[in-house]
Amino acid sequence: MKSISDIKIVGIDEKRPPRVLKEPYIDLFFKLSHQAPQEWCDDFNMLTGKLDPAIRIDKSKGLFIDTYVRDMIDIPAHLEAIKQKIVVCNEQYRAAVRKREMVAAGRNADLLGDGGEQGKLNTIVAALKFDD
Repeated sequence: MKSISDIKIVGIDEKRPPRVLKEPYIDLFFKLSHQAPQEWCDDFNMLTGKLDPAIRIDKSKGLFIDTYVRDMIDIPAHLEAIKQKIVVCNEQYRAAVRKREMVAAGRNADLLGDGGEQGKLNTIVAALKFDD
């Protein structure tokens, strides 16, 4: 399984390449290196929610970042801005995962220690007499 730190933009969606149309903008669909978890997508959308032009990822798919530019000359700078947001999102997501793991480890330590619930259960089970 690939880690969150591996999430990056690897290209353009080959099924939806940028096209010059009559509209005053160009749609862009950037392809990610692998599917992002829904929670990562939520974090990314929250992180980029107020940017103009809009940047979104469909959390049900987690594979493409949808955005647009008004002028094709803006594409390289816009891509760099998105890449920076991905780095920030990766860091935030990893921090949240670490925090959840620490909380779970703390709960498990409380359960597993001699004075914890598992320790108490182990003491009771060890004291059971089955040969009466």
